[in-house]
Amino acid sequence: MASTNFVDYVKIFCRSGAGGPGSMHLHRDKRSAKGGPDGGNGGRGGHVILKGNRNYWTLIHLKFQRHVYAEDGESGSGNLCTGADGKDVIIDVPLGTVARDADTGETICEITKDEELCVAVRGGRGGLGNWNFRSATNQTPRYAQPGEPRVERSVILELKVLADVGLVGFPNAGKSTLLSVVSAAKPEIANYPFTTLVPNLGIVNYRDNRSFVMADIPGIIEGAHLGKGLGLRFLRHIERNSVLLFMVPSDSEDIHGEYKILLNELKQYNPELLDKKRLLAISKSDFIDKELMAEMEKDLPDIPYVFISSVTGSGIMELKDMLWRVLNEEKRTAFSYFIFFSSKRGNRIC
Repeated sequence: MASTNFVDYVKIFCRSGAGGPGSMHLHRDKRSAKGGPDGGNGGRGGHVILKGNRNYWTLIHLKFQRHVYAEDGESGSGNLCTGADGKDVIIDVPLGTVARDADTGETICEITKDEELCVAVRGGRGGLGNWNFRSATNQTPRYAQPGEPRVERSVILELKVLADVGLVGFPNAGKSTLLSVVSAAKPEIANYPFTTLVPNLGIVNYRDNRSFVMADIPGIIEGAHLGKGLGLRFLRHIERNSVLLFMVPSDSEDIHGEYKILLNELKQYNPELLDKKRLLAISKSDFIDKELMAEMEKDLPDIPYVFISSVTGSGIMELKDMLWRVLNEEKRTAFSYFIFFSSKRGNRIC
């Protein structure tokens, strides 16, 4: 059922509200037959707004809501009465959602925080009433502005899962098994390719009640960038991971070769992924002895690595230590860059 409930891509048609027209009104009452202009402004049209909601983890609630319409603003009236603004439409989206214009491909915004707001389609401004156009030479303007028209826009919403560690590997490399061992996540585990059809998230408990988030990404194969296997559809989720943990089983014929294939598929999808920190876990190491491990170490990629077994628990704690150390290096680097950038701009940091 997970594959039917996990929706990470939707296209919706959004229409903001039109601005209300300004009023062309001249004041009249029993005390003043010619009181002058007093037409009020029209109300603003409603916006279409995206709002981050940490309680959502998929876009399934928008799968069958493909049309979103905001209300029009009301027109102004006499006695300088401004028309009511049109009601905004607020769309809750999970954290990690990227909104793009379907026609131009332009990125509208990225929602990464709870309660964060982004105006995807702006409502039209209300027109000015004739009271705004009075002057010494035009004391009785008999015209007012119309409201701005509504805006129609097709918006693509893409969910990119937010996680600290992303698992990268071929099908049946042991990614789902590892996630089930180090967290409370219960991904489907079976002895056939492409068991994992959607990303799975798990919170990994570490020492002293600390934790980090791990994401199990569906397996990729050579030629995935050409559409083979599951293609690169789910690699968008890796873009938001701080560290990439490559997993290659110990019974692989060429561990270094498989690592290069996986790395090339990431490069074909997005070269910027190569800038992320990379670690290697040789899974299913309960099948091999220490002598074979020492022999295999001679031809491993030049990145930090560890031999693990999700069945026996061997190397799991060592893997957690390595991941935690690299994650904290990433955070320190980002903070140091922030301090440097802020000091260059003359900002004071307390």
